[in-house]
Amino acid sequence: MIALRRPLPEDEASALSFKEEFIKYGENIINGSELLDQTDSYAQWLKSVTDNTDPKTVNPSWVVTDTYFAFDDAGRLVGVIDLRHELNDFLKDFGHCGYSVRPSERRKGYATKMLSLIRERAAEAGMDRLQLSVERDNEPSVKTIIRNGGKYERSFEFEGEEADVYLIDLK
Repeated sequence: MIALRRPLPEDEASALSFKEEFIKYGENIINGSELLDQTDSYAQWLKSVTDNTDPKTVNPSWVVTDTYFAFDDAGRLVGVIDLRHELNDFLKDFGHCGYSVRPSERRKGYATKMLSLIRERAAEAGMDRLQLSVERDNEPSVKTIIRNGGKYERSFEFEGEEADVYLIDLK
């Protein structure tokens, strides 16, 4: 159905098309993209996400993070997801993982599968659980998290929006 793969230089056209679709749909934030939505240079973004995979080169204000593109069977970039190996002060409410599915490909089960695959990668990395947060009114994402074993933990407010934190046990 889908495969996760680290971004490569040859993915530039696909990544820019992915980003443009969000803009076309009036969405300025691409969750889980490690700021792809805020960069003008794919090459700089790729260097940043590559550097952030290694404790020796991770941005000092960030945490070790694996970022993956999700490709469908036809090779089309349908989503992006990241796995943060630890939480810093900024991430304590947001959690270990963010993800987005391109607007034209939503409601096809991609997010559920992406999160399932990232759960496997987190377990392989020795993590015991994943913490995820979601805006309370984002019902599709809430369902995705619950389908992957998410249990409600607590709520918080960010920029005037109510959000909920869920935990997914990996063991």
